[in-house]
Amino acid sequence: MINPDELKFDDNGLIPAVVIDAKTQKVLTLAYMNKESLAVSMEKGLTCFWSRSRKELWLKGETSGNFQHIMSIQTDCDKDALTVYVTKAGPACHLGTDSCFNETVYSNKNSVPFTPESLMELIQGRKTNRKENSYTTYLFEKGIDKILKKVGEESTEVIIAAKAGEKKETIYEIADLAYHIMVLMAEMNISLYEVHKELASRHIIDHKVKQEKMI
Repeated sequence: MINPDELKFDDNGLIPAVVIDAKTQKVLTLAYMNKESLAVSMEKGLTCFWSRSRKELWLKGETSGNFQHIMSIQTDCDKDALTVYVTKAGPACHLGTDSCFNETVYSNKNSVPFTPESLMELIQGRKTNRKENSYTTYLFEKGIDKILKKVGEESTEVIIAAKAGEKKETIYEIADLAYHIMVLMAEMNISLYEVHKELASRHIIDHKVKQEKMI
């Protein structure tokens, strides 16, 4: 472990900090720290940056509640850049998305793996930058009533397919339902993290109930 005094800050007294989700390894944002904000970050265990636009310290989540709890801070071989691994209590971006990196510049379809997080980012991107002739854009333009109607329709399709014992068709319909639920989540500014957190809390409760029944 190195001494923070060994870090190399630029001529403005800043060092770039790439914030990464410790669970998903997703890059959340790129911000800057100075010696003071780094000290605050290490003292509180929460990300604190230097706002270049406001010229002041910025404790992430102080107003929004979307704190980033620091797991570790690492530097590169030149000691002039940081990676900050965090667990986040909400969206990382001020637009309400899990990450600030949502717009694709280039994508090699043969090498980019699918993840629920990448699908949610695409959906959220359609909400903020509505692409023409996009079905997702169409749903956002029609609003909550249309989205809820589609969720209801797809739920019914899942029930019909499952009742018929059609596994392949049920998988297809579950995928349709999952997509429309994620559109609903984006419309209501609900993140995957919030649903994950809720499911995790229920798992703990269920685990306790099972233990009690076994006694």
